[in-house]
Amino acid sequence: MCGISGFVDFAKNSNQQLLEKMNRIMAHRGPDGEGYAMYQTNNAVIGLGHRRLSIIDLSEGGKQPKSYKNLHITFNGEIYNYLEIKKRLEDKGHIFNSHSDTEVVLHAYEEWGLEAVQQFVGMFAFVIYDDIANKLIAYRDRAGVKPFFYYYNNNVFLFASELKALMQHPAFEKNIDLNAAAIFLQIGYIPAPHSIFNNTYKLKPGHYLQLDFAAKNLSVAQYWNVYDAYNKPLLNISFEEALLETEKIITSACQYRMVSDVPVGVFLSGGYDSSCVTALLQKNNTEKIKTFTIGVPDDGLNEAPFAKEIATYLGTDHTEYYCTHKEAIDIIPQLPFFYDEPFADSSAIPTTLVSKIAREKVIVALSADAGDEVFAGYNRYDYLIKYGVRLRKMPAIIRKTASSIMHSIPANAYPFLKNTYLFPQRYEKIKAFLKNPSDNNIMKSITQQINNDDLAKLFKQPINDLQTAFDSIELQEEFYSPLSYMMAIDYQTYLPDDILQKVDRATMSVSLEGREPFLDQRVIEWAAQLPLNYKYDKGNKKYILKEIVHKYIPKQMMDRPKMGFGIPVAKWLQKDLKHFVDEYFDEAFVLKQGIFNNTEIQRIRKAFYDGKVERAEKIWFILMFQMWYDKWMNNN
Repeated sequence: MCGISGFVDFAKNSNQQLLEKMNRIMAHRGPDGEGYAMYQTNNAVIGLGHRRLSIIDLSEGGKQPKSYKNLHITFNGEIYNYLEIKKRLEDKGHIFNSHSDTEVVLHAYEEWGLEAVQQFVGMFAFVIYDDIANKLIAYRDRAGVKPFFYYYNNNVFLFASELKALMQHPAFEKNIDLNAAAIFLQIGYIPAPHSIFNNTYKLKPGHYLQLDFAAKNLSVAQYWNVYDAYNKPLLNISFEEALLETEKIITSACQYRMVSDVPVGVFLSGGYDSSCVTALLQKNNTEKIKTFTIGVPDDGLNEAPFAKEIATYLGTDHTEYYCTHKEAIDIIPQLPFFYDEPFADSSAIPTTLVSKIAREKVIVALSADAGDEVFAGYNRYDYLIKYGVRLRKMPAIIRKTASSIMHSIPANAYPFLKNTYLFPQRYEKIKAFLKNPSDNNIMKSITQQINNDDLAKLFKQPINDLQTAFDSIELQEEFYSPLSYMMAIDYQTYLPDDILQKVDRATMSVSLEGREPFLDQRVIEWAAQLPLNYKYDKGNKKYILKEIVHKYIPKQMMDRPKMGFGIPVAKWLQKDLKHFVDEYFDEAFVLKQGIFNNTEIQRIRKAFYDGKVERAEKIWFILMFQMWYDKWMNNN
C-alpha cells in the first residue's frame, strides 16, 4: 500500500519540486520512503511520484518509481497472485531483478499489453508511462479498493491517490462542482466518476485510462463489469455443493491476503463478515491470528463484547480498546484533511480509531467489507423484497395519504421506536418510497437523506442530476430480480465510494494497509450466480455465509440483530458538537460562502434543535461539507 502522484504537463511548466509537493502531502500513505522520476518528450514533461509503505520486498528492490525497458511505473496496492504470474512469465523467458509485485506488473504489461490486468488478483491503482508508445496508462482495481483521482485542463494532466495532492499543483483550479456538492448532501459521498471539483474525476473501478501524448487525447475504457457476473443464468447446484465451493473461494481469498513480509491482523467487529474471515484464517493457521476491536461510547452501537467472545472462542490474539468519548470527538476536526473530498459516513471515526490501535502491532489489517453487498446482508434489501410488491399493489391514494400523515408526525413522537438504531432515518425513507414504490425509487429513497425538492431549496443556484451508476440499466431483463438489482447498484456505488473510501483513508491516515478478502473478483463472480434463496432465504440475509460461520462458531453466539459500526450522531450534535454546528451554520459563514440558501440552512438547524431528531443526518452531512469547505477553500 502506498501513495502515487504525478503529471503530464504539455505546457512544460512543471518540475520535480512540484512533484515533491504533491507527493509529500500524502506522507501518511507511505512513511518508509519516497521516489521521483522525471521524463521529457518533444511536447510534454512527465513526472511520476511515489510514497512507500513497505509490505512486499522490503529491500531496495521494492523502491518506486520502477523502470523496465521502455516502461516506467508508479504503483499503489498489492497483486496477491504475483508469484504465480511471475512463474508464467519466467517460463516465457522473463528475468526478474527483485521480489516485488511491481516488477511483475511491468513484465506482465510488456507480455500481454492492456490485457495484462486480467491476470491480476489484487487491489491496485497504477500508472505506466510507455516512452516508445508515447502514452500514459492508468488502471484501477475491479472493486475500487484503491483510489485514483485525476484532473485534465489547460494542457495539464494530474493524477494522485488523494485529491489533496492534486491541489498542490498551481495548474489545479479549485472550482466546486455544485451538482457534485448536491449529490453529496443527498447520499453522503460523491459517486465516481465525479468529484467535488470541476475537471476532476475518479477513475471508476474496473476501468483504465490512456493519455496519448501526440494527440493529447484522454480516453477511458472498462475492463471488468460486475454486470457480466449478474447477467448469467443462476447455477443449478445444491446448497451443500454451493456451501463447499463458497467456503473454498473465500478461504483462498483470505489466504492470498495474508501474503506479506510484515505482520498481518484482522479487524473483528463480531458480526458475520469479520467472524467468517477470522474463523477461516484461524482454521488454516497454527499461530494465533491477531484480531482488533474498538469499543465505542454508546451501548446501543457497541459490538466489542461480542467480538471478544468470538475471539476467545476461536483462540485469536485479541486486542480490544474502548475509546473514550473525547477520543472519538477529537477525530472529527481531523476528518477534512484525510477525507479531502466531502465525506459524511460517521463510521469513519471508529474505523480510524481501530486502525490506530491495530497499527501498534501490525502493518497490514484485513477488513471484511463487501459481505453485505455480495451476500445480501443489508436491512434495506428487506424493504424492497418484502414491501416493494405490496406497496405497488396498494392504491396510490392510500400510499400518499399515509406518507402525508407520517410527514406531519416527527419520528421522536413514537415512544417505543424513537430510540431504535437508525429509526429516525428509516422513518424518513419510508415516507419517500410510499410516494413511488418502483425498485429504482425505493433504492434512491433508501439512499438519500434529502429529496430533490428539498435539495433545490437548499442551493442558491439551480442544480442538475449527475449521471451515476444508480441510473444503470445494465442488468438484463431475463436475469432481473429486485435483489440482484440492488446488490449490483450497491457494488458500484455505496461500496467503492463510501465504504472503501472510508477504510482506505482511515487505515492510510496511520500508515496501515487494509485488505479486503470479500472483494476478490472470484467471490462476486461466483456469488452473483448463486440461487437467490442461498443468499436471502425468507428474510434470512446472508444465508450461505452464515452457514459457513456456523461451522466454526456456535449459532447462538452469532444470532443477534445487526448493529452497525457507528456513532451516536444525534446526541453529539445536540451537545459535544453543537459549537461546530453554530460555527459552520452561522449566517455570516453561509452568506460569505455563497452556495446555500441561508433561510433553508437555518430552518433545518432550528427544526433539529426543536426536537426533530430525524434531521440529525442532514445536519451532519451539511456540517461535514462546511468543515471540508473551511479546510480546503478558506484556508488554502
